[in-house]
This record gives sequence, structure tokens and C-alpha cells, in this order.
Amino acid sequence: MESLKEKVRGLEREEIINALKECNGVMSRAARKLGITERMIGYKVKKYNIRKEEVIQSSHLSSFSHT
Repeated sequence: MESLKEKVRGLEREEIINALKECNGVMSRAARKLGITERMIGYKVKKYNIRKEEVIQSSHLSSFSHT
């Protein structure tokens, strides 16, 4: 059985991925959508090892954007 801490981490990771997908990988927009700072989303992307392959929906976007 997963601990509450593990469940919260999993949920947070999925919400960040979903926000990034909805914002086409633009971290500043995803951060605003989630109500967190750009610095915080950058930290969490690294913390949860979120890769661009998990986020990118179309082949024209090659990396996360900070605009």
C-alpha cells in the first residue's frame, strides 16, 4: 500500500504534467495555471524527473519553454 506522502507526490507530478500538456510545455503558463511560481515549477519538474517526452503532444515543440 502506498503511503499518503507517495500518493500526494504522484498526484502532484500528474497535475504538473497535465498543466504542461495543456500549456504546450510553456512552464510559465503552466505555473500560473497551477498557482505556483516559475521557480517552483522548475524545481518540481527536476524533483519529479518530468521529461519533455512526457509532456510534448506534438512534434514541433522540442523543449520546455519559459515564456
